[in-house]
Amino acid sequence: MTSAPKLSDQLCFAAYSFTHALNRAYRPLLEPLGLTYPQYLVMLVLWEADGQTVKEIGERLKLDSGTLTPLLKRLETIGYLTRRRGRQDERQVIIHLTDEGRALSEKAAEVPVALGCAMGAEWGEIAELREHLLTLRDRLADAGCAVGEPED
Repeated sequence: MTSAPKLSDQLCFAAYSFTHALNRAYRPLLEPLGLTYPQYLVMLVLWEADGQTVKEIGERLKLDSGTLTPLLKRLETIGYLTRRRGRQDERQVIIHLTDEGRALSEKAAEVPVALGCAMGAEWGEIAELREHLLTLRDRLADAGCAVGEPED
């Protein structure tokens, strides 16, 4: 007879509770920037490469346009970015940082440092964990079928 699964043994709960704690830790770091955590992620993508389409940003963040559009509208309202229709394809919306949005990156540079301090972790340890999580995420995405689904 097998024993019932325990919450404390579940990877899903460890990931969920870690993510919840991580979001709580980010909140006071992002508040002075006027950003929520999802808005911060959008800004990170744009700081890497300005002038991306909504589709490109969504692909990077693994978000659909229904989730992403309200984030972009809010960031535009607070003055960090602009949204413009593409010249060659009017269906595309191109996102550009404003001067204020670009300048915010300097203040945001302290966020990862402060987060590492809050976790009591060295940069190498954090980088190693990030890479391992990304590898596991990609393996799950490439698995092709969910556990427990019948195979053809």
